[in-house]
Amino acid sequence: MKRTEIAIHLPKDYRRQDLFSFHGRDAEGLAERVDGACIRKGVMVGGVPVALAIDLGARPGQALCTADADGALAPAQLDDILRNVLGLRIAPEPFEAAVREDPLFAPLVAREPGLRVIQSATIFEALSWAIIGQQINLGFAIALRRTFIALAGRAHPSGLWCYPEASDAARLDLDDLTSRKFSRAKAETLLRLARLADEGALDLARDADLPTVSERLLAVKGIGPWTVNYALLRGYGFADCSLEGDVAVRTAIGRLLGSAERPNLAEAAAFLATYRPHRTMAAAHLWASLSA
Repeated sequence: MKRTEIAIHLPKDYRRQDLFSFHGRDAEGLAERVDGACIRKGVMVGGVPVALAIDLGARPGQALCTADADGALAPAQLDDILRNVLGLRIAPEPFEAAVREDPLFAPLVAREPGLRVIQSATIFEALSWAIIGQQINLGFAIALRRTFIALAGRAHPSGLWCYPEASDAARLDLDDLTSRKFSRAKAETLLRLARLADEGALDLARDADLPTVSERLLAVKGIGPWTVNYALLRGYGFADCSLEGDVAVRTAIGRLLGSAERPNLAEAAAFLATYRPHRTMAAAHLWASLSA
């Protein structure tokens, strides 16, 4: 087992609680655990099981990170994962500056200054989670995700399970999933995605051209605009995702506008379009407004 250590400087007034909330959603802690000010996460990287430990309480203004890998792990791979896990892809300041005088969003930003969008550790994790979570409640989605990790992931000596890569998921059979509460359509879409990515027909590289990625993802049966935009948000950290297909976003828009009803897709898309190129952060503040 090889250990790599790295310290990452965090922005001023970094909101640690956003990180703890996102990575602590699964109370059973199969692949992620929040232990005080430390986050532990298991993930497969290039076929190598990796256990991350991110301590946000040891040193002010820094995240002290260790990665215990059962094999070679390139520093660039670790840096890429940590930037996602820490939510450092999208800076909140440009959106906050853009809506400083906006009568709708300025009050939301004032309530949640420095709000960040936390990403999944890998692009495949973001995509597969988007598929798993389609059209079901969060609790059930977390349970299905846990099942998926146990089926396709790998146990790390630390006790964490590592979130699978596309090649791991591609080896599953349809019955592996449908016999464990996955709908047939959800299982087929998940395996279709994994096999396309594993075969190289779908490029999920960080530096891939995002319009091309979006186009190819939309061509995959079972993947629609919401899944694509959610994956761009959680996987690539794209700052201008339009989430009009998200029911919670539309609910928040309706409340923000003082309406008793949600806007339809076209109305929500038109509303969000006025906040280009910051629609991702607009969605983040709309989500946050529902729990304010």
